[in-house]
Amino acid sequence: MSRASAPPDPTAAAPARLGTARTLMRILPFARPALPRIILGAVAALVGSVIALLIPQVIRILVDGPLSTGDSTQVWPAVAAVAALGVAEAALIWARRAFVLTPGTHVEAAMRRALYDRLQRLPVAFHDRWPSGQLLSRAVSDLNLIRRWLSFGIVLLVVNVVTIVIGAVFLALISWPLALLFLVCSIPLWVAGFRFEQRYSDMARLSQDQAGDLATTVEESVHGIRVLKAFGRGPHALARFAGQAEELRGTELRKARAVATIWFWLIVVPDVTFALALLGGVWLAAQGSISTGDLAGFFATAVVLRFPVESIGFLLAMTLDTRAATDRVFEILDAEDPIVEPAVPATIEGGRGRLVFDDVHFRYQDAPADARDLLDGLDLVVEPGETMAIVGLTGSGKSTFTALPTRLYDVSSGRILLDGVDIRDLSLVDLRTRIAMAFEEATLFSASVRDNVLLGRPDLADDPEEAERVLQEALDIAQAQFAHELPDGVGTTVGEEGLSLSGGQRQRLALARAVAARPDVLVLDDPLSALDVDTEALVEAALRRVLAATTAIIVAHRPSTVMLADRVALLEHGRIRAVGRHSELLATDEHYRHVISSLEEDAAEHDPTARETPDTEGVVVDGADDTEDAAIGGADRTEEVDR
Repeated sequence: MSRASAPPDPTAAAPARLGTARTLMRILPFARPALPRIILGAVAALVGSVIALLIPQVIRILVDGPLSTGDSTQVWPAVAAVAALGVAEAALIWARRAFVLTPGTHVEAAMRRALYDRLQRLPVAFHDRWPSGQLLSRAVSDLNLIRRWLSFGIVLLVVNVVTIVIGAVFLALISWPLALLFLVCSIPLWVAGFRFEQRYSDMARLSQDQAGDLATTVEESVHGIRVLKAFGRGPHALARFAGQAEELRGTELRKARAVATIWFWLIVVPDVTFALALLGGVWLAAQGSISTGDLAGFFATAVVLRFPVESIGFLLAMTLDTRAATDRVFEILDAEDPIVEPAVPATIEGGRGRLVFDDVHFRYQDAPADARDLLDGLDLVVEPGETMAIVGLTGSGKSTFTALPTRLYDVSSGRILLDGVDIRDLSLVDLRTRIAMAFEEATLFSASVRDNVLLGRPDLADDPEEAERVLQEALDIAQAQFAHELPDGVGTTVGEEGLSLSGGQRQRLALARAVAARPDVLVLDDPLSALDVDTEALVEAALRRVLAATTAIIVAHRPSTVMLADRVALLEHGRIRAVGRHSELLATDEHYRHVISSLEEDAAEHDPTARETPDTEGVVVDGADDTEDAAIGGADRTEEVDR
């Protein structure tokens, strides 16, 4: 099922991205429930900032009043006013934090649920193209950044900008010449900020994408640690990781230089402005244009404005990081899902499991325009209760064929009918309840054996006795009794992806999971490839009983698997070349004999003790003289397994 495909290049779409404000507005539907508290937090912070600006005005009155007249009785009320204002400011800062911290976590949780739900709904074709590390970084680090910006960045950015405006009004009321000087000196800050946004935005996006690539490399190395150790390729993996880490480090250093540059301007310009304002203020005071109290109040107000001005740098950087994170998250949320649910789902009454492939065509989205369809006009009927084996040479489309009935991929044209209903007219939940799959590459989850096997039976959650019976029956059929010998029996938690188990054990549990689902149709993609000969024989015997009442499609990669089938479909160049009993096809179809011979050779290569199908090699080598003998031998074997 997996296909080699170059991962998407998210940065390629950067020029077409929305502006910062419009991008961040896309968070609004998730943030709307939290807006009241975020707004209250912003109001609390703004009132606190205004109170901070009032303290210099009290100092201004104090200097021009009691301190200049020597009336000590008026000093203590001014001191008390400053203390009260300071306590009120501290209380409002606490209130701002109390208001905004919790809502941000709710927004993050809502976005993470939406992202995970979207990842579950998107088709397999999407996951074929996207590295898992990129998806993981979006679900964790990007959403964490959005949460911190909502709880801290946006509130302080708005409050500090408004504070600067209000502070500028206070400065103008005290001395408009000095305020004009501050305004003129702020021009370099606006220029530096504009240039910073242009440079930093692209670097922020690149950094987050590189972090996703690095996460993918770590994940691949951890999952493939056995292979790396077995082939002594640890140093090679380390070199690859180090190269990617160095690229990320370089990007982060460029980001740091950009932030350092904006900080330089945010610190130097105010300092130079202070020096110029001090000279101008002293001259104006000497001329009698402003009082000493006005001069003290002006500079005290300017000091209060110092942090809001300096904070613009890191708040702007945080906003641009959040813009890149939002872009990355919505790349997933906006991804097209061609597997659409019907507006009014059809229903199947008393499903029997008849499956019809009617002129089915399929091609991957990234296939060259001049390439023929991978499945090119495939027609096949699988009757209720029938077991159909699918055989064909490598690359004939067998595994892709098995992915279509459950709509892991949708047909490019044609249709697939389940009990007379187009599967695209059924809800996905209904369809995937009726059709279960067991893949060649068995995947288990970090959960107990019981939970893994009963994954497709949520209806048994409230019936532990029936759940235990179904579990035991499925384990017996799959010859997975080893589960009872694990440390905690069927309650044992298997390792990530089941890697704590052997390949054969994982495959047997995956087969048990498919059997336990009790579907109308069972699709098995070479489910016995990792089993030894004796275990395979036991599983086949048990499967014959299960498949007697279940429609089944089995992709056969070994001759022994063909023996499970009532009929065999020969797939060649994306079409069904022939359908019939094994013995019939051996006697009448040369290509079928070639395919069976190839399966025998592959089985012998991977397992020297594998059982051979009698007479087949003679048919290929000796030609028509042995065809009758082969047909008779095949018929005898078919009678043994005929239900």
